[in-house]
Amino acid sequence: MRIVSLIASATEMVHALDLGEFQVGRSHECDYPQAIASLPVCTRPRFAVDGSSAEIDRLVRETLRDAGSVYEVFEDVLDSLRPTHILTQTQCRVCAVSLEDVERAMGERFVSRPRVVALEPNSLEDIWADLRRVGESCGVVDRAESLIAHLQKQMREVSGRVPRRKRIAVIEWIEPLMHAGHWTPQLVDMAGCDAVRWDEKPDAIVVAPCGFDVPRTREEMHWLTEKPEWNDVTVPVYMADGNQYFNRPGPRVVETLKILAAAAHPERFPVHQGMERFQ
Repeated sequence: MRIVSLIASATEMVHALDLGEFQVGRSHECDYPQAIASLPVCTRPRFAVDGSSAEIDRLVRETLRDAGSVYEVFEDVLDSLRPTHILTQTQCRVCAVSLEDVERAMGERFVSRPRVVALEPNSLEDIWADLRRVGESCGVVDRAESLIAHLQKQMREVSGRVPRRKRIAVIEWIEPLMHAGHWTPQLVDMAGCDAVRWDEKPDAIVVAPCGFDVPRTREEMHWLTEKPEWNDVTVPVYMADGNQYFNRPGPRVVETLKILAAAAHPERFPVHQGMERFQ
């Protein structure tokens, strides 16, 4: 096998399934585990991503309107790697390279005729289905089932320790403000909480912007603190690494659950390395 993963969560799945030795290429966003850093990069964003939340939102909308895709796939690099499997996704054209991007890049000239495996992570159940999909396509379906069972066991152990029901708000983009969806509300529920908006009197707020780490999130927090309504926020506010933990529907959803549990129940769960207290 020669696997090219064009989505960070799929790369994590590949390695969690002990298939890392077969990965030969990656996307620009694939940065975990560290071992994949030396692999050829097959994609890049079509605009600079170092702007503010508002600037990035504007550029995403303009790029989708003008180019139809936020990302560029390096056709020559991808073809030269002679992949047997290309892993991508259909869930979001903003979050990662899409199936359409891959099909457009492949055209008719690909020598290796790779199998394109498109992941569809809209819910927690979809994440398990995607793990099975990768396992089946790579001939390690039993390994995938064992991994899923192990991850689910870990999550049940966390969920079984929550003391009482609380309310928590999870913000996945700061300007414009967007609350987390897809699989995150299910993780919130497993953390013993109800998912609410930040202005609906939650017991805690977690700010985890898509693609941002904690230091980058801290730089953007002024978009929230400058809102008049922020003066009424008296509950704990945490910044979390959205890039590594909240926007990757893969094996580390267990860590996402631990972050949510620590934010909602600090008396029961330790502060996770992927989070920091803001106020």
